[in-house]
Amino acid sequence: MSETEPLSQRWQNYRPSKTLWFWSLAGISVLTMILGFTVGGWTTGGGAAVMAELAAREARSTLAASLCVQNFVSTEGAAEQLAALKEASTWERDTFIEDGGWAMLAGMEDTIPGAAELCAKELVAMESLPEQNIEAVSTDG
Repeated sequence: MSETEPLSQRWQNYRPSKTLWFWSLAGISVLTMILGFTVGGWTTGGGAAVMAELAAREARSTLAASLCVQNFVSTEGAAEQLAALKEASTWERDTFIEDGGWAMLAGMEDTIPGAAELCAKELVAMESLPEQNIEAVSTDG
């Protein structure tokens, strides 16, 4: 290779060694993995399992909390209970809900973790209780 040759000609005549090819590919592979896991959103199987478990727990507690709100609203004296709930301190509200039995679902021995707290938050956020429309069921054929 002569220094007097133009750059395009020198580039065309260049033949990299096997060692250079190997280390170039190894470096590109490592760079791809680093970018994929940090910026690309890739995750490992264990990380995905943890995220799926957390999402399932949150979904269960959200569903149980909405049923808890319905149970609370449909009970006798719900307005007085709501006033008592709002007067209770923040850290006592989930216990208030659990003690009232509104967070218990039929067929379950224990409450779902986090459901009572979410239920209390939703109830405290209510300005007033929703109207309960109970329609008479007709027994006429």
